[in-house]
Amino acid sequence: MARTARTLALAAVLVLLPSTAARAQGSLTAEDMAEIHNLYAQYNLVLDGGDAEGWADTFVEDGRFGNSQGRAALIAFAEGFHESNPHSRHWNTNLRITPTAEGAAGTVYLMLYNVGVRPPAVTVTGIYQDVLVRTSEGWRFQSRQV
Repeated sequence: MARTARTLALAAVLVLLPSTAARAQGSLTAEDMAEIHNLYAQYNLVLDGGDAEGWADTFVEDGRFGNSQGRAALIAFAEGFHESNPHSRHWNTNLRITPTAEGAAGTVYLMLYNVGVRPPAVTVTGIYQDVLVRTSEGWRFQSRQV
């Protein structure tokens, strides 16, 4: 009888272990995933469109992109980027979002096209590594590394 009780207790632990680990790591709803996907699209569209403040809005107030940190530095980066790349188009693919205890981690491939030349040309490829957090305004990038 004691052996059966131990076996049942062990089985219960094994069944509950994955859900306990997921809770400790965090979880994302379908609504979270949709909002995060829209954040990625917004980031690309406003940067390519020259909306530096809109691009900075995709980050938390003290957010970091590469070596630029904080709203003023992010706006300055976006203004300089658009001035140097007025015909750029960001294309992302293979987006993977995973929950973390603090929010989410994102990884996505990047291709940057110059559509101001014929034929359009790929000018940069890379991979973004992202830290995302949920704020009162919705999901935002805390940091992005290319």
